[in-house]
Amino acid sequence: MTLSIWRYSHLLLAIFSFLFVLMASITGAILSFDPINEKAFPYKAEQFDQITLSQTIPVLKDKYSEILELSVDHNQFVTLEGFDEQGNDFKHIIHPNTGEILGNPIQKSEFIQWVTSLHRSLFLHETGRFIVGFVSFLLLLITISGTVLIVKRQQGVRNFFTKITKDYFAQYYHVAVGRLLLLPILIISLTGTYLFLLRFEIIPNPKTEFVEVKATASDDATILNPKEFTAFQSLYLKDIVKVEFPFDEDPAEFYKVKTKQEELTIDQYSGEIVAQVLYPKAKVFETLSLDLHTGRTNSFWAIVLGLASINIIFFIWSGFVITFKRTKTKVAKNKIKAEDAEIIILVGSENGTTLGFANKIHEQLLAIGKKSHLTQMNNYQTFAHAKQLFIFTSTYGIGEAPTNAKKFENLVEKHAQNTNLQFAIVGFGSRAYSQFCGYAIKTQQFLTDKLGYTSNIPLKLINDRSPEDFALWVKEVNQVLDLNLAITPAQYVGKKPKLKEIKVVNTTKIPANDTTFTVTLKTNKKFQSGDLLAIYPANDHRERLYSIGKVNNQMQLVVKLHDQGLGSNYLYQLQASSTILARIVKNKAFHLPKKATEIIMIANGTGIAPFLGMISENNSNKKISLYTGFRFNNQTTIGYNKFANEQMQKGKLSSFQIAFSRENNKQYVMGLIENDAEKVAKALNNGAVIMICGSLTMQNDVEKVLQKICSTHSDFSFETFKNKGQFLTDCY
Repeated sequence: MTLSIWRYSHLLLAIFSFLFVLMASITGAILSFDPINEKAFPYKAEQFDQITLSQTIPVLKDKYSEILELSVDHNQFVTLEGFDEQGNDFKHIIHPNTGEILGNPIQKSEFIQWVTSLHRSLFLHETGRFIVGFVSFLLLLITISGTVLIVKRQQGVRNFFTKITKDYFAQYYHVAVGRLLLLPILIISLTGTYLFLLRFEIIPNPKTEFVEVKATASDDATILNPKEFTAFQSLYLKDIVKVEFPFDEDPAEFYKVKTKQEELTIDQYSGEIVAQVLYPKAKVFETLSLDLHTGRTNSFWAIVLGLASINIIFFIWSGFVITFKRTKTKVAKNKIKAEDAEIIILVGSENGTTLGFANKIHEQLLAIGKKSHLTQMNNYQTFAHAKQLFIFTSTYGIGEAPTNAKKFENLVEKHAQNTNLQFAIVGFGSRAYSQFCGYAIKTQQFLTDKLGYTSNIPLKLINDRSPEDFALWVKEVNQVLDLNLAITPAQYVGKKPKLKEIKVVNTTKIPANDTTFTVTLKTNKKFQSGDLLAIYPANDHRERLYSIGKVNNQMQLVVKLHDQGLGSNYLYQLQASSTILARIVKNKAFHLPKKATEIIMIANGTGIAPFLGMISENNSNKKISLYTGFRFNNQTTIGYNKFANEQMQKGKLSSFQIAFSRENNKQYVMGLIENDAEKVAKALNNGAVIMICGSLTMQNDVEKVLQKICSTHSDFSFETFKNKGQFLTDCY
């Protein structure tokens, strides 16, 4: 009877509130991206938590003639307001150590403002706020009643996280995901309810009492340097909300400092605290509740809130499915924590393909009762109970680590493991490249030769995601570890992506002293220069990617023909008016920068393709300089010279330089950059963006040149410009 009461209460609350909860969850999920987007701006100073007011304020007073206010927002961006020497007011985000202007205050988009108003008040002002607040209270009750139902289903609190009896999908995951996300959903509903109760003063909300302060310094007193203020030395920017500066040197004017806990009035002459007002606990809890409810102070927590909001929508669906006995859900992963797992699977993957193989092994291990945990190589830590380590990794560029494995070696040296831990590595790559599975080989040598770890299964290198090769490795695993994993290749065939027909307009033939040709394609699908075209030449799992240039609304590829190249030979044999099956891969990180007023493009070989399109699309006449490098001066490069001259006449290209590495006066593209060292440094200092496309070897050489240029001709290191997003690459 008790169970029925809780079940019906849970259902009735959900039925009564589901439209409002659905709206709040959808808008909450959208708003969870806003803090993440804001934190993407490079405005936070390094070691921000260690900066004090005594370090910041003297620098700002020296740099700016009149300052009104300094504020620190929830992103820990420092904003300064005041007047310049011409008497014009300003408001900028600045670097607290140098006073350098980093940008303007972030303005929320109209869409985010609209979603925020809907989320808070349904556009009904105070009435809407009351409704939304009351719905938060109902969500709190739903969460509590759902928790009680799980406890009763699991036969006690002690069994809360034990195995769930699986009747059907919707029922199983409604419970499984519910208990995993119980805490964030409880925090969302509890903080929303608390803010609602405070706003409508259903619970006491005491006000801050301010203290009137009179001047204590004499008219002829000397102002102490803010650097010497004892109060400023103990106040860290991370705790500051706002600092109001004295209007002038009148002894009656004070520094007024608002922290997260209190308000201070500080004498500008002595630096002494002359008044201190502690905020009521209700105000402190209000700020904390707002931080927890919005995720505005922490990107990770914002992601958790977004996931929780999305899952509330899932709970609504699955809850009603349970009521009407419908079954459909999604399988979860990582039921076992890293510290409890006996088998650890680490993945290094640039585009997710390798993860697909790892997932299939992980799922099978869990299914046969093994304690398996899957994570990225960058998440390497001490695995207290691990006995077996599997490493699945691809290779980026010339034997380099993929993005999510770049920290691996440092982490391995930092975290000691059980002496009985053994490992096995599987490398994924293509024999079409000289450094086939280079990073997997390096990792094997690193673990065995340098650290003395034991490999109980030989290194396996998989060519072109071959399910047959992978199945052979699985067979070895079964023999060594006495497992029963699937050894049928079909089990490991990845899902083939959806492909679209793309028309071939024309192809060119390879001229003398060259190995490159051009393919022009036409499609109705939207694309931009810098995107990638994925083709499947053998009509199987093997994928080849090519950078796209958009010229005259057509897709242009510049391709190097390899003797045994699967993709290049396929493209070279295409005939005009034929069609191919392919897909467009968005590559937003390498599109023409919209905000940059000056762009420096550097390419070698086929890397010129996307730049041809970007220059053609430069209708706003941004200042673009193009540096390219080729082996020979031939028909192909003559065509590029003609293209460049035409674009310069149209104002779409400012300058064009080309280097030839196999001609009499041989030169490399790095030499062109070195010749223009001062010009490049000045451009970077003025906010220019450098884009590189071509071979990874060329990129590495160019980066060395740029580091040298910055150290000689700039006050900032090349790393500083990279961190500001002024260096974009698409190299291979």
